[in-house]
Amino acid sequence: MNIKKVVVLGLMAVAMAVTSVAAPSISDVVAKQRYPWNGLVDIEYTTSGDAIGWDAFIKMTDKTSGIVYYPKSFGEILHTSSGKHRITWDTRADGLKNIEISRMEATVSLTQGVTNNLYMVVDLSGGAEAQSYPVTYLSSVPAGGWTDEYKTTKLVLRLVPPGTFMMGSPTDELGHDWADIWNESNYETLHQVTLTKPFYIGVFELTQKQYTLVMGSNPSSYQGDARPVERVPYDTIRGTVNGSAWPAHNQVDANSFMGRLRSKVNMLFDLPTEAQWEYACRAGTSTALNSGKNLTSKGTCGNMAEVGRYFSNTGDGKGGFTQHTKVGMYRENAWGLYDMHGNVAEWCLDWWVANLGTSAQIDPKGATSGSYRLLRGGCYYNYEYAGYAAACRSAYRTYYYGSSSSWNPKPSFSLNCWGFRVCCLPAE
Repeated sequence: MNIKKVVVLGLMAVAMAVTSVAAPSISDVVAKQRYPWNGLVDIEYTTSGDAIGWDAFIKMTDKTSGIVYYPKSFGEILHTSSGKHRITWDTRADGLKNIEISRMEATVSLTQGVTNNLYMVVDLSGGAEAQSYPVTYLSSVPAGGWTDEYKTTKLVLRLVPPGTFMMGSPTDELGHDWADIWNESNYETLHQVTLTKPFYIGVFELTQKQYTLVMGSNPSSYQGDARPVERVPYDTIRGTVNGSAWPAHNQVDANSFMGRLRSKVNMLFDLPTEAQWEYACRAGTSTALNSGKNLTSKGTCGNMAEVGRYFSNTGDGKGGFTQHTKVGMYRENAWGLYDMHGNVAEWCLDWWVANLGTSAQIDPKGATSGSYRLLRGGCYYNYEYAGYAAACRSAYRTYYYGSSSSWNPKPSFSLNCWGFRVCCLPAE
């Protein structure tokens, strides 16, 4: 007998279970490298109860470097109703050739009734005149991958589990002091954040075709159906009346982008909070980039070139454009999210505040007022260092995008290097 699925959801996956049945307890988790070495690792564990129908979630942590791996490729699965279990991880199929299993710690958790809804797909093909947009769910990435329809006429979002992470960056991370260019330090103070509710977030930055189907027009400077939409102010995304009141409430204006999307799907679509954005970007990592790697340089960095479009790789041909480019052209993170680093900077819900402090926070919503809304993730555009590798890190945050006041992220302003990613928040 086999367990229902082996999937990767991430930290705190067991908290996502929607069931009245207690999860089987897990003990004696061990990762064993096969000899002679052929790339296969047996992950063994013991359950005290019947685990049939439960999904196993695997996380591997390098105890020396702290790098987290979420295995994707599995071979044989040995499963019984209780007792000893084994899942075989094919490290070579995951592109890992020299991984040292002796340094790895395996974590296994089980959940039930979640993975069928791992991806939410909203069909926007009816356009602005449609009365509603149909919603379906997928348990995994389609066999053919995320084809262009998921970047144009369909909007795909990925379920992110609740969990706890360290927001910000350590003082020795290359780029941590990047804000000191403008004598503005302590923007990235390291502090613990706990998100208590699951949420869906876009697998890709919202594209121009998707925006046009909802709003009926495309404001972007550099046009292309599967390129990220840009030149969209925060005020257009949420509205200038109800939509301007966050965090007092989460209402939006009816004619805003989120207002129209909510009315056609009857779900709580919005921008992510800054904490949700960084948690989703990191996907369990604590390094400067969500690939598990750090920067080698603040400006041009080969590790950054793997995960997103920034000023130094605009000529690499990926996506066919030399500014921002087609979404999904670079390496995704462990939760399957693309372009969290670079391409276009992404609006978040929060007001900008310079110092987030060092105290632990639970479900933070940001400052109660301010002059600027927040952008995260960096971009392709090399003006005032905005497209440098250091400005595309997971922790990077700033309100400064240029010497002109019209280039700073006031809610009414927009630039061709600013876009956004759709989030679906849990009901309050």
